[in-house]
Amino acid sequence: MKRARLPLNALRAFEAVGRLGRMTLAAEELHVTHGAISRQVRHLEEVLGVPLLEGPRNDWRLTEAGRALLPGLRTAFDGIEGAVAQVADTTTGPLDLSCIGTFAMRWLIPRLHRFQERHPEVEVRLASSDRPVDFSRDGFDLAIRVGRSPWPGGVVAHPLFPEYFGPVHAPGWSLSGGTLLRSHTRPGAWEDWCALSGDSPPDGSAVEYEHFFFMLEAATGGLGTAVGPWPHVVDDVLSGRLVAPRGFIPSGLDYVALVRPGKPRRRVALVLEWLVDEAARFVGDFPPPGVGA
Repeated sequence: MKRARLPLNALRAFEAVGRLGRMTLAAEELHVTHGAISRQVRHLEEVLGVPLLEGPRNDWRLTEAGRALLPGLRTAFDGIEGAVAQVADTTTGPLDLSCIGTFAMRWLIPRLHRFQERHPEVEVRLASSDRPVDFSRDGFDLAIRVGRSPWPGGVVAHPLFPEYFGPVHAPGWSLSGGTLLRSHTRPGAWEDWCALSGDSPPDGSAVEYEHFFFMLEAATGGLGTAVGPWPHVVDDVLSGRLVAPRGFIPSGLDYVALVRPGKPRRRVALVLEWLVDEAARFVGDFPPPGVGA
């Protein structure tokens, strides 16, 4: 069937009925009456020449044709919704934020309630990723990454704060002669810290974890010593679950918020403004303990 002849209102009504399972709910979502939804579904059945629903009015079920049609409609309407959201310049609706997983769990999520209290109309949806940002390839609106400039082309970087890092372990653990904890996602952390601090690598066996978050949990659990960035361990250090025997030093990396070039859409601007403010508050309220702390 040609696009010009597609009964879009009827397709929209049937998709809502099939997805929600009740005509009453579909009517509420589309802001029409129950009768209007029923008429649209019957009209679609007439256009297609096949029944889409069967059974009693209050206990209907999808026919084989209805079950075949519904997934394609859901995908199509999801795509339309996403395309509209990409260009709509409003302060309401979802915003997709790509972020390093451990940073999201340890720093961003514990503070995100302050943004939601300020802007409840914006739904921030988080996705975990640390791969290079390409807004022409990826569907998210904003990204947080740690690294050093120059950043990839096609992005604008807004600095949040420089990274400080240092060895951390559970109270009662010793940095000398203990287990060194490593992670696949940042395998050279110990070497980087030794080169920048001037310290020799501590003696001891090494255990490697697949994810950075697992490694930090192992350190908190008394399984060894890890090199952790200050934003990832600040709450544990302040609470006494972790100690930092050598303090924290600059790693040479920076946390940044990355957006598309040009004037950001209003939802993006709201989140970006909050991130910059929250980062400044963090730096002012929680400076990392210096070397030898």
